[in-house]
Amino acid sequence: MELTIIIIVVALLQYSFFIFKVGFSREKYGVSAPKTVGNEQWERLFRVQQNTMEQLVIFIPAIVIFSHIVSMQWALLPGVLFIVGRQAYYHLYTKNPASRAPGMVLGFLSNMGMLLAIIVTLLLNYFTL
Repeated sequence: MELTIIIIVVALLQYSFFIFKVGFSREKYGVSAPKTVGNEQWERLFRVQQNTMEQLVIFIPAIVIFSHIVSMQWALLPGVLFIVGRQAYYHLYTKNPASRAPGMVLGFLSNMGMLLAIIVTLLLNYFTL
């Protein structure tokens, strides 16, 4: 379980970095709270933060369940892919939102792969009882 916890903590640290970038760039880009629109570059940072939060809602429970039901060791693969995908998404989206697909796809496939593996493992276990 420690490996899964480490992966989750790294993902949360990454998300904290995105929060930091959004919060501390408000003044730089002239987007005072509570506004969420204004400067295009700030809006890109904000969308990365929001999209990452949306993905974490799937990622965290999925990796915990995956590590219990499928394999704790194999949880490293989708965990690292998710984190790398989110970082790629951040870099690509803040430069040019149209180029975000590789990062988005990597994170999305990581989440969907874990969910599919969980379902298949549960079904196989159920039908072999």
